[in-house]
Amino acid sequence: MADWKSALAALGATGDNVEASEKKDVDRKKRVGVVYSTNTDFGYSENSEDEMVTIPKNQQKLRLNMERAGRGGKTVTLVKGFIGPEDDMMNLCKLLKQKCGVGGSVKDGEIIIQGDHRQRLVDILKKEGYTQTK
Repeated sequence: MADWKSALAALGATGDNVEASEKKDVDRKKRVGVVYSTNTDFGYSENSEDEMVTIPKNQQKLRLNMERAGRGGKTVTLVKGFIGPEDDMMNLCKLLKQKCGVGGSVKDGEIIIQGDHRQRLVDILKKEGYTQTK
């Protein structure tokens, strides 16, 4: 029994063409959302997300709020206004949780710290370089 590459070579196809067709299939799968285009100049663009860039600490306008509503009577401090990728926000949340000795999380673009720690968080953020914190 002949192997499949030699059988294809006998038919006029080469192994390189098979690899090229497999590559075309992978490229075609990247084109999500476009079914067919009759435009000969149409260029398929891949879904590439622009990464958010974290602006410098001294330009971040962070706002701290205390909230109780909708949390079963528990008090939390919300840090809003951070501009940057999720990873940087998670790192800031981790720092704030460690400095306050409490729990917290990141949800919907906000840092949630358990308890009312507004003044302590303002002091911590200003020491870290977030000068426009209120």
